[in-house]
Amino acid sequence: MNRTKEDLLNPTEVDQFGLAAATLLRHGSQSLPAGIKDRLYAARLKALSVKKPEKVRIQQHVFANSTGNWSSGSRSFWDSISWIAPLAVLVFGLIGIAQWQEDSRINDIAEVDAALLTDDVPPDAYADSGFMGFLKNGPLADSEQDGITSSKSPN
Repeated sequence: MNRTKEDLLNPTEVDQFGLAAATLLRHGSQSLPAGIKDRLYAARLKALSVKKPEKVRIQQHVFANSTGNWSSGSRSFWDSISWIAPLAVLVFGLIGIAQWQEDSRINDIAEVDAALLTDDVPPDAYADSGFMGFLKNGPLADSEQDGITSSKSPN
């Protein structure tokens, strides 16, 4: 059934219709025989007894205590320690990250040590500043530049 917007009643008309229907029912029920009235009354009581109770909202006062925490007065054990769980996760997370970084640092140092020990050049040579200069400006650097210039010059 399709209803258009013109078919719908506004709230005032709905209220008026409800009041008119209640008045007609009230007047009609006065002229009913006593047996029917009694059965209707019993049916109404039965309907009210199986009716679901309405939910009632109860306001609970909340106070701020001297530490600035909001409290409803009665706090259970779990309410009082509920802030500990996120703090513990944070602390263990930071400890885990620090441990992971330290393991990574140890592995990096071990790789450098392994490279130094397996190289043909003794490790003491890397500590000598003259050796570093030799590597930068030594015969290997000259031969590389000779190779570059010889490849550019036509024969």
